[in-house]
Amino acid sequence: MAHIDYYFATISPFTYHAGQRLEAIAAKHGVSVTYKPLDIMALFARTGGVAPKERHPNRMDYRAQELQRAAKKSGLAMNQQPAHFPTNMAPSSYAIIAAQNVGGGDMGKLVHSVLRACWAEEKNVADEEVIKACLDGAGFDAALADTGLLAGAETYARNLEEAVNAGVFGAPFYVVDDGTLFWGHDKLEDLDLHLAGKL
Repeated sequence: MAHIDYYFATISPFTYHAGQRLEAIAAKHGVSVTYKPLDIMALFARTGGVAPKERHPNRMDYRAQELQRAAKKSGLAMNQQPAHFPTNMAPSSYAIIAAQNVGGGDMGKLVHSVLRACWAEEKNVADEEVIKACLDGAGFDAALADTGLLAGAETYARNLEEAVNAGVFGAPFYVVDDGTLFWGHDKLEDLDLHLAGKL
């Protein structure tokens, strides 16, 4: 069985527009997925990227157009200037890590609900009550938001190191266990074709 390491940030707008298509593709091909939330700003610093606030206006203007197109294609509601962006990604990432370790709920739904909270619901995904609501809505114990913080912090830091070593430089990023890399929500079709042996 093939496996995908899924690197993402809980405040990434392009990860938001991936929706739950990865989960559908994984189910279609019988592929397992490990969710690896990471600090996208630290990843940029390590791999030659630049935080949005430091980018040239030309790049930001293009980013805005890309997000508009992504919203139309995904059909997902979006505020391009959400009230709580950027915000601390660590608390929501720790909760996702804890949920994956415990199991029993819907990981794809959990990740997407956190992203939706930021980009469509004007909620702060660093807020404990927001995180608890996302956990509960995805079938996990809301108390996971308060547990495993040390383990979450260790895994969160390790995810960044593993991402850099795997060739990751942005989010969402999909690393297949055969070494094939796919960057961006718009590469999910290519990932699907690759898993089918057509690309």
